[in-house]
Amino acid sequence: MINIPLEILNLHDDGFHLLVEVVVFNKTFKAVVDTGASRTVLDKTTVEEYIDKETLLLSDKLSTGLGTNTMASYTLTIPHFIIGDLSIPHFQTAVLDLSSINEAYGQVYDEPIIGVVGGDILMNYGAVIDYPKKALNFNLCV
Repeated sequence: MINIPLEILNLHDDGFHLLVEVVVFNKTFKAVVDTGASRTVLDKTTVEEYIDKETLLLSDKLSTGLGTNTMASYTLTIPHFIIGDLSIPHFQTAVLDLSSINEAYGQVYDEPIIGVVGGDILMNYGAVIDYPKKALNFNLCV
């Protein structure tokens, strides 16, 4: 089992969000753990700081669930997506403009959010959230 510390962000009487450290492009970022997100998504503006824009592939799918279903979506294969001791090679992720989400987080959190860890990772690696211990556990080590 892989055990990863979680940071619980109190949204001041509007609930809680779970944050986890991820390593992308050999740099550490914070990401939201979102059990309701079907896929892991990274912020387009942040990603473009580390890659050539031509590397992003325009997806034929439009994104839903972020307040719109008309947002352009891109895909990107990342050589290594790392969460704690879980390293996922050649990870294909969605890339969207998450500026509105980062703007909202900026009101309650100091660091920008690179994105959302979604169901594709959580399901495939048997994720279990342990709220009392503030930990994200992966039971399947593939």
